[in-house]
Amino acid sequence: MRPITTRITISSTPSISPETTYLRRRSDVNQMDVVASVEVPVSAEKLFDYVADLANYSSWLEFVHKVESISDSGNSDPTWMVELRAKLGVLARSKRLRMTRTIYEKPRVVVFERREQDSRRHAEWILRAIVSETADGAKLETNLHYSGKLFTGTMLERALTDQITAGRKRLIQLLSAK
Repeated sequence: MRPITTRITISSTPSISPETTYLRRRSDVNQMDVVASVEVPVSAEKLFDYVADLANYSSWLEFVHKVESISDSGNSDPTWMVELRAKLGVLARSKRLRMTRTIYEKPRVVVFERREQDSRRHAEWILRAIVSETADGAKLETNLHYSGKLFTGTMLERALTDQITAGRKRLIQLLSAK
C-alpha cells in the first residue's frame, strides 16, 4: 500500500516566510511522520539551547501538557516524563512517554526517543530537531515519528496541524521576548 501524503501550507506573520507542514501516514503499518519548520528571529545557538531541553516544550506546544525531568542512574542521557494531551471535540486522549535525549550535536541537531523501562513493547516516538542559521536568525525543522495506533486519523492530523501553527507563533514570541 502506498503512503498517504498530505501537504498543508501555513502562513505566519508577514515578516516570517510561510512554513509548510507535511503529514505522512502509512495505514499499512500504523505510522505517522510530521515534519514542520519555522524561522525565528534569534541566533541559532539560542534556538538550539531552547529546543534541546524538553522541559521548554510545554510553554509553546499546547498538546505537550506536562514535562518533568527525571534522574536515571542507569543512563547518562537526559530523560523526561512527557504527558501529551489532545482534545477533539468531546473526546480527549492522553499519553505519558519516557523520552531520552539520544543525540545532542550542539548547535545543530537534537533527537529525543521514547525509552520506557518495562519489558513491554511500545510504539516508537522519535522527535528530531534540526537548527540552521538564516539571514534573519535561525530555522527550526522538526520531524516527529510515531508508529502507534492511539494518535492517528484525519481529525487528529487536523488538530495537530492547528497546534503546530499556534506553537510556531508562541515559539517566536517567547524567544523574541528573551
